[in-house]
Amino acid sequence: MPQRRVVTGRSQEPRQRFAEELRLLRAERGVSLKGLAEELGWDASNFGKMESGRSLGSPEIVEALDQFYGTPGLLLALWELAVGDPSQFKEQYRRYMVLEAEAVSLWQYSVSRPPGLLQTAGYVREALAAGGLTGEELDQQVDARIGRGTVLEGVDAPPFRVILFEAALRNSLRDPQDWRVQLEYLLEAAERPNVTLHVLPFGTGLHGLDSTDTMFLRLLDGRTVAYAENDVRGELIEETSKVERLHRTYDDVRDRALTPAESRTFILRVLEEVPCEPST
Repeated sequence: MPQRRVVTGRSQEPRQRFAEELRLLRAERGVSLKGLAEELGWDASNFGKMESGRSLGSPEIVEALDQFYGTPGLLLALWELAVGDPSQFKEQYRRYMVLEAEAVSLWQYSVSRPPGLLQTAGYVREALAAGGLTGEELDQQVDARIGRGTVLEGVDAPPFRVILFEAALRNSLRDPQDWRVQLEYLLEAAERPNVTLHVLPFGTGLHGLDSTDTMFLRLLDGRTVAYAENDVRGELIEETSKVERLHRTYDDVRDRALTPAESRTFILRVLEEVPCEPST
């Protein structure tokens, strides 16, 4: 087996080093690109491009690979060296994603966008493009975001309760057809036995989560952690007393929201307002 080089910030060719480590780990595991794709839910071509050095992939894909290969933090460290800017990937969010994959229950409050776990490819593409991504990098990030949604699929999928502020249903996409698909997907997801969806309409008053997307995860060991995010920062909250206070606020917001049946009717009304014909 080839000897691996030390991971340092002085690596001569960090992009090649990253690709090499991916190839070595897959060879050791004895899995094909197709098998890797089946295990992790992303297209095999993504992994092929990463192993050849043509693409760096996204943080989500790299995190999934770290978990699959049992190399916590190694591939992410190499990825950060390869992109040349460790600040692109926040440590707290990285830990949150690890916990999300292990959660036995999830709750979320979304201020202005559908939760990432329930976004369609069209929605993700426009949102990421608005942030400046283009070309292959955009394609990779779209695949990564959509891949996260597999957490909610399968017979053992965890229960997921989401409260959508009405603004998330009013901030439509530029393409009406893409927006229709997103709204229809929310309705479809709400029919799953493990997904409960509430809408919080305008006019329900101020509350403690007004400007903060908030996610809660109940873990296998019985703990609940939270991740709170606004436009400028995100924070992983693990202290029990703080999580409990935040969860009480979430429960207050849920009490103000529409029931799941009323929420479905509300989304259907929004969907009826979307033009059926493509924009010209």
